[in-house]
Amino acid sequence: MRVSVRKDGSALSHAPDNWHAVDWRQVERNVRGMQIRIAKATREGDWRRVKALQRMLTRTLSAKLYAVRRVTQNQGARTAGVDRELWDSPESRWAAVGRLKRRGYKPLPLRRVFIPKANGKERPLGIPTMRDRAMQALYLLALEPVSESTSDPNSYGFRLNRSTADAMSQIFVAMSQKGSARWVLEADIKGCFDYISHDWLVTHVPMDKEILRKWLKAGLIYKGQLQATEAGTPQGGIISPTLANVTLNGLERELIGQLVAKFGIAKAKKLKVNVVRYADDFVITGDSREVLEQEVRPWVEAFLAVRGLRLSEEKTRIAHIDDGFDFLGWNFRKYSGKLLIKPSKKNAQAFYRKVSETISGNKTVRQGDLIHLLNPMLRGWAQYHSPVVAKQAYCRMESLIFRRLWWWSKRRHPNKGAGWVRKKYFHSDGDRTWIFAVPVVRDDGSKGLNELYQLRDTAIRRHRKIKGDFNPFDPEWEQYGEQLRQARMEGSMRHRKQWASLYMSQGGLCAHCGGALTQETGWHNHHLEYRVHGGSDALFNRVLLHPDCHRQVHVGKIALTKPARS
Repeated sequence: MRVSVRKDGSALSHAPDNWHAVDWRQVERNVRGMQIRIAKATREGDWRRVKALQRMLTRTLSAKLYAVRRVTQNQGARTAGVDRELWDSPESRWAAVGRLKRRGYKPLPLRRVFIPKANGKERPLGIPTMRDRAMQALYLLALEPVSESTSDPNSYGFRLNRSTADAMSQIFVAMSQKGSARWVLEADIKGCFDYISHDWLVTHVPMDKEILRKWLKAGLIYKGQLQATEAGTPQGGIISPTLANVTLNGLERELIGQLVAKFGIAKAKKLKVNVVRYADDFVITGDSREVLEQEVRPWVEAFLAVRGLRLSEEKTRIAHIDDGFDFLGWNFRKYSGKLLIKPSKKNAQAFYRKVSETISGNKTVRQGDLIHLLNPMLRGWAQYHSPVVAKQAYCRMESLIFRRLWWWSKRRHPNKGAGWVRKKYFHSDGDRTWIFAVPVVRDDGSKGLNELYQLRDTAIRRHRKIKGDFNPFDPEWEQYGEQLRQARMEGSMRHRKQWASLYMSQGGLCAHCGGALTQETGWHNHHLEYRVHGGSDALFNRVLLHPDCHRQVHVGKIALTKPARS
């Protein structure tokens, strides 16, 4: 261990000399403290101070450690860039921290890959190297407090603690009443990530201009050939969603301001114009078709043109709420004056196609393995639609999936009768019949069923929308943010009852470092008395830890105790 000293001479806590020695709680405190200062300077309009604080943050050891941890714990950690390098060991991660330097930094080209979209087309992704990802994560720590403090209140995509359900709830607020807006401009930006003007980004994004320009001009490699990047920010980069959000910030505030300036406050309010945006998809409500066609759409097109963007003609339309419209996988429509939000037909069809392909592509696997493949898909789709009117869609989907599973079961035994096939693959439990499941023996010796997730059993719960002015980097919102985070984490873990119980008993905090457990940080299940030493799998012998904290506990052979219930 060694002692670090700030530029002003004040001593920091002992700095680590290896990856397992890092005090992650202190790292988070250091980073968050700097981010709060950046956000405060942003709200005060002190841009010189913002720039100085951003520069200071990107040079701190804590920020570099935080950035490396983020890129080595997310889902893309096992996907290499053009250099084929992965940071899959504590030693490589520790060495990587020392390589995050601005001087002499030159990003490598992106590796171009394509992933399938729901409509059958392919979406291009640019995969940066691990070092470039970490550098983007480092500078994102300095940019995010600024973008959060300047974002539109009803922008919900790729922002802390915001989700598609928040966007859905805001549309309900704007259109559910009898006197609410009746018309909606359903907009889509054509190739948003591919066409954003580089000149606009470098001029207007409040971050290190030289570093940003290098990322934008890094180029990409596809089929062994280097291609120049003249516009756009690649999908796949950690910082790209935030750059897109910064580009579109002002769409709501400036549009409302323009209408107020032209018509006055009273008349502008009667136009009932509301903007709800999720990333590059957005809807704008209005009291009449004319106001959307003659006032709103031309202004939006001019706003986008300055940024090198334009609306997609085939996906942009104006609809009446009685006819309904689709947004983020849901259909919004009024029936006899009542707004109902349901899973869209397009979303349900895409999901069924995915499930069908999984079943047909695994004709020979064991039943338990097929259930293991299908359950996360079914649970995820059901949880996504749980805040809306989805019971009918659940029942319809279960009927379709049952038919596919029956064909799957009969195909495996062409010489057996239907009764024999039913008895082998489908079981009963009390009043419930035709349960696609396999018998299992639990740890306590009792018999049970490992069954397919039942969509219709998913509870419908109204989503609690986030407040539009919430700023995660403003101390005044700290308590609200904590309550929101815990409520949403508990909701996401509800289907895993034991994990939810552990999470709530720990107050949503890691049992080792005391830091918050979030979807971004992830969590591991740790046995206080190891199972190889005879430890029980019961809840009293388990705690939740951050993945890195879990490794620290094992490497350092640290003895933990069950935290007191918060």
